[in-house]
Amino acid sequence: MSGPLAGIRVLELANLAPVPFACTVLSDLGAEVLRVDRADAAEQPGTDPLARGRRVAAVDLKHPQGREAVLKLVAGADVLVEGFRPGVCERLGVGPADCQARNPRLIYARLTGWGQDGPLAASAGHDIDYLAVAGALWPIGPADRPPPPPLNYLGDFGGGGLLTVVGVLSALVERAQSGEGQVVDAAMVDGAALLSTALYGYRASGLWQDRRDGNPLDGAAPFYRCYTCADGGYVAVGAIEPQFYAALLHGLQLDPAELPDQYDPTRWPVLTERLAEVFASKTRDEWVAVFDGTDACVAPVLPPAEAAGHPHNAARGTFVDVAGVVQPGAAPRFSRTPGEVQGPPAGPHTAEALTAWGVHGRRGHRPARGRRHPLMRQTGRMPRLTIEPATDEDLPVYLRIRDAAAEDMVANGIVQWRPGELTVPMLLDWLGDGRIYAARLDGELVGGLMLMWADPMCGANATATPATPTAC
Repeated sequence: MSGPLAGIRVLELANLAPVPFACTVLSDLGAEVLRVDRADAAEQPGTDPLARGRRVAAVDLKHPQGREAVLKLVAGADVLVEGFRPGVCERLGVGPADCQARNPRLIYARLTGWGQDGPLAASAGHDIDYLAVAGALWPIGPADRPPPPPLNYLGDFGGGGLLTVVGVLSALVERAQSGEGQVVDAAMVDGAALLSTALYGYRASGLWQDRRDGNPLDGAAPFYRCYTCADGGYVAVGAIEPQFYAALLHGLQLDPAELPDQYDPTRWPVLTERLAEVFASKTRDEWVAVFDGTDACVAPVLPPAEAAGHPHNAARGTFVDVAGVVQPGAAPRFSRTPGEVQGPPAGPHTAEALTAWGVHGRRGHRPARGRRHPLMRQTGRMPRLTIEPATDEDLPVYLRIRDAAAEDMVANGIVQWRPGELTVPMLLDWLGDGRIYAARLDGELVGGLMLMWADPMCGANATATPATPTAC
């Protein structure tokens, strides 16, 4: 691995966009990232850039052995990144206290929308909600319509993912001095507010008015907005400074003496109309040619499909091809320790991933979805397995699970037994009430079991506890 973070191990608890984005950035910078996904999660598509550059282990955190497997991974990690609502990781037994008890040097990064405390901490929300409450959404867009969502750039990725990366890197620097880990509370509402810091300075100095579509940077100014071209394409204009504005008018072949003053907001609508009329006379690429090599601050508005082919992006290698998918590459650039994409997305390879981190065995996880069970290969479909209270007629087929099988059941949430030559996985699903149950495949009786609350190792003298459902 290359990059400034080479040697740093990051444990990612799988979640939505901002968490994988943060971990993708860390991976691109050289960190070794291991994603812990749900045991029943579908495989990530090979086209997802936010799944690149890491191993994946499928682990069931709701089972004790799954939780223990994660805590063993924590012992060898530098950073853990999670994005659940406050309290979820604590209930699963992998909260900050649980993890830092195993590894006091661990940086535990918590990425949420509302943060770990406050009246909204436990509430649901999405990018647009965090921007709204942070005051970052209101200034965007024309005054005669509601604010448009700026995709999820500002909350999920800028105010969430990148804020988390900054927090992780800062905590790693501090750890080099103190030798201790800490918890990073990265809230998207905080991040969105932070991104709008400059606006509060503009307001304080009188350069920004609290009305939409009336300020230099919100689209009201004719020298800072987008224009439609003859072919339906767009150009972006950012000619704020007088010298750049002069270059803009020169390229448009407009005489400044015949136009309103650049900085007179009362005349901006008139000036905007005139510039729009001229821009509509040529295609986007024709305007690109006109302004090529000038300081007019005019750029083509490129759709994602065209961005990688722009000469500047191509020259810098801004975009890369990963397994046939064009996507942004590693950033920023480093002179001695350049980062790079560490590989395409990969499906769960649980045993290999755990072993690479020094955790052996298959406890606490289930086979990745997508593998066909032998029974399904024989019949072409998976028979319906039902578990229901046994009748008197069913009792003779009651099946006593041996100690070894009970251990596997606790570890993996399944029990295996052989009616004839077939091995049938049976999800117990916490039926621990001490009764005898009958197991049927497509209605045909194939076995039975008794469920009771017992120790993980089930034996004749098992001690009853309220901890784990076990078959005997």
